Amino acid sequence: MHAYQLFLPVTAPRLALLAAAFLALAACNPTFNWREVRPDNTALSLLLPCKPDKAEKSVPLGGQPVPLRMLGCDAGDATFAVAVADIGDASKAEAVLAQWQALTLANMKAGPVGLGAGTTQVSSFRPAGMASGAPALLVKSSGKRADGRAVTGQAAYFSRGSQLFQVVLYADVMSAEVAETFFSSLKFEPAS
Repeated sequence: MHAYQLFLPVTAPRLALLAAAFLALAACNPTFNWREVRPDNTALSLLLPCKPDKAEKSVPLGGQPVPLRMLGCDAGDATFAVAVADIGDASKAEAVLAQWQALTLANMKAGPVGLGAGTTQVSSFRPAGMASGAPALLVKSSGKRADGRAVTGQAAYFSRGSQLFQVVLYADVMSAEVAETFFSSLKFEPAS
């Protein structure tokens, strides 16, 4: 092979081959050992890049104490987690999800919602298999950790019936590929 062949334009077949090679390398990355997990008593499944720890605590959501169940782990200098709360009333889901989002952004001292550097971006989001319900949102923000260090976060907020979900990824530097793998893995089993 001549050196000049390395600089040939990337055609569609070459691009597909390169993409497949990069995906194969990412799948073999020992930092991220992706595995499918399912939070207890939910129809949601997702990929986590490490063996998750479980926790449960009571938190005030929607004006009442609610058990919050969490699965999470740390890999590649990032934290991955899913939290589930059942508020018992699907009609309150949208308001409680908005409260949860606001509390999370306040805790990380995130910038205001808007466009441009230092702001929080909010877009619609729909996990695979999600039926109707409160609007699902993906929130991207930058802020500070409790110790004052900078952090970048992405969080998805959605519901199924009276179950509310928050799926988060926090990192010092956000990898678009890791975030895409994580959030695109979210899916619901069909309702029975």
